[in-house]
Amino acid sequence: MSSSRRPGFAEVDAWGLTHVGRVRRTNQDHFFVGALSRGVVVDGTSLGEDLGTLLEPERVASLAIVADGVGGSSDGERGARAAVAALLREIARSFHGAEHAEADDPEVFSRLLNDAALTCHASLVKEAEQDAEGGRFATTLTVFLGLWPHAYLLQVGDSRCYLFQDDQLTQITRDQTLAQNLVDSGALSRTRAESSKWAHVLSSAIGGSEAAPVVTRIVRHRGAVILLCSDGLTKHVADERIAERIREMTNSRQLAEVLVQDALDGGGTDNVTVVVGRTLQSVEG
Repeated sequence: MSSSRRPGFAEVDAWGLTHVGRVRRTNQDHFFVGALSRGVVVDGTSLGEDLGTLLEPERVASLAIVADGVGGSSDGERGARAAVAALLREIARSFHGAEHAEADDPEVFSRLLNDAALTCHASLVKEAEQDAEGGRFATTLTVFLGLWPHAYLLQVGDSRCYLFQDDQLTQITRDQTLAQNLVDSGALSRTRAESSKWAHVLSSAIGGSEAAPVVTRIVRHRGAVILLCSDGLTKHVADERIAERIREMTNSRQLAEVLVQDALDGGGTDNVTVVVGRTLQSVEG
């Protein structure tokens, strides 16, 4: 059963890892994994060393981001880096106000993430228009903002977020690709779409010709595993294999490392990034 108590720092096991792959010369993926907290920073006091234990910060939310730069040049890396930094700034700036407003305004976090994505998109488009060398600073963007027990997922592009819960792996995000559009319209089967030339052609990207952010709200319980990844993983590792690896996991770092290795063993044709997080089972009686 879910505990209504918000997990503390020691109860969240999270790790992120990125690898250039076996083919690409540069890594255009970027990621972030961390937390938002409340607390007091002590610069000096006469009250003694014990004060630190009285002012321990409270973990308020988990935050994870994966961005996969679009294109084969440094422009994609620049776009991914800028997108992660911009989302971090906006969420940090707006989070606590949104948290206080959520009880009376259930859509406040959805708007926050959607608006932050569109602001970032407009910034990258403007930067490209002003770039003397005609750069294109586009990227995918997948963001997990985990309150408790609910969480919000922001999706632009084809990086993914999976939820493993009750022994079932579910892809929460929808790939924003031309192939997925054809599957949705009935023009292609999922099997044919995965091997088609449209499989990794984005229909939406931050800094691209169009950005269509999608925000999804989910509820998870203790023991659930969240996985964010770039398509460098899913090109080579099937969902069934991912689920098997999660069932065998010892901790988030071990799972991230073995999944990246699976992608490399499968060919490693792209940069691969994996972020794993799980809330440990409650020890409360």
